[in-house]
Amino acid sequence: MEGMRTLLAGCLRESANGYVVDALIEKYPNVSELMNASEKEITSIKGIGLVKAKQLSAILEFARKVYTPDKNKRIFIKSPKDVFNLVRADMEFLQVEHFDVIGLSTKNHVLFKENISIGSLNASIVHPREAFKGLIRRSCAACIFVHNHPSSDPLPSDEDILLTKKLVECGKLIGIEVLDHIIVGATGGGYISLKEQGKM
Repeated sequence: MEGMRTLLAGCLRESANGYVVDALIEKYPNVSELMNASEKEITSIKGIGLVKAKQLSAILEFARKVYTPDKNKRIFIKSPKDVFNLVRADMEFLQVEHFDVIGLSTKNHVLFKENISIGSLNASIVHPREAFKGLIRRSCAACIFVHNHPSSDPLPSDEDILLTKKLVECGKLIGIEVLDHIIVGATGGGYISLKEQGKM
């Protein structure tokens, strides 16, 4: 929270403990909510005019682009950190759960990434048929599943663990290895690898 307060104060040239920063944080308590706010919504806060709203939007958009990997670059997955870097820009600021799959070649080159389901704030419903459909169509050798926790806590729930084990078994049946399941926490929450946790 202090980091966000300092960032806002610097962007808007306001006191970190002043009314404007306090009002922004009260209305948008985390970066994900602020990133999804329109300039019109931001200017509804007393003390923030159109110029300051545009400055703040520009800085947030720049930050989003910095986080976004080069889509033209050939990407290989060697570790859970590589997966996190690939999906971070897309997932860190989401307000509902998204469940994605990353299809890989025999050498762990990323062939594609797509969304499988969008759930509520606390649940994402995933059917194995949908999870593997794109992987089969593209003849992938392996895959990694990824989903976000909007709460910012990436610790897996019992449902996350059960789903992962179910997907691993399905993968074995059709010959597509499930290498990992990564859970991404909201802004600053980091990530957890279920494989590293020994929960696959």
